[in-house]
Amino acid sequence: MREWIPIPGSVKARLVEAAIHQFELAGYEAVNVVDLAAKASVTTGALYHHFESKLGLYLVVREEMEKRIVERMAGAAAASGGRGRPAVRAALLVGFDAAVRFSVCRILGAPSPVDRADPVTAELRPLLPKRLAPAAGILAAAWRAALLAVADGTPSTTARASLLYLLEPDR
Repeated sequence: MREWIPIPGSVKARLVEAAIHQFELAGYEAVNVVDLAAKASVTTGALYHHFESKLGLYLVVREEMEKRIVERMAGAAAASGGRGRPAVRAALLVGFDAAVRFSVCRILGAPSPVDRADPVTAELRPLLPKRLAPAAGILAAAWRAALLAVADGTPSTTARASLLYLLEPDR
């Protein structure tokens, strides 16, 4: 996690803002560092100086967005009793709504380009009964699929309704 907060208008801040826009629009693989630097009105040298690589910048953006979303998910789960179906449902829906509001659906929906633990899965696991702990990864994957659907043009209301359908108990 980063130890700094970029000063508004600084080179770092402009790079982060441009990265959020570019990575959300095109995805990690499709973003070109020359275009990214130009969007931020900086040189590629500035990008490499502050973040070492496109991957370094992407990971800063992704980790910061995941942190913000997971904090909201934790709050929603706690407000819904802290465990079980209501907590899982609240966490996933609040996380989905926040990702849509922050316009980071592709960033958070796409697989990470580095092998690391999934913070959404980690947040969901303790909300589930021990025997269902593996479902945390399945639920996180469904959540990410709903985010990617939004990033690819599905209305957020439709993707949210689909996610909600998976989370509702049989009636």
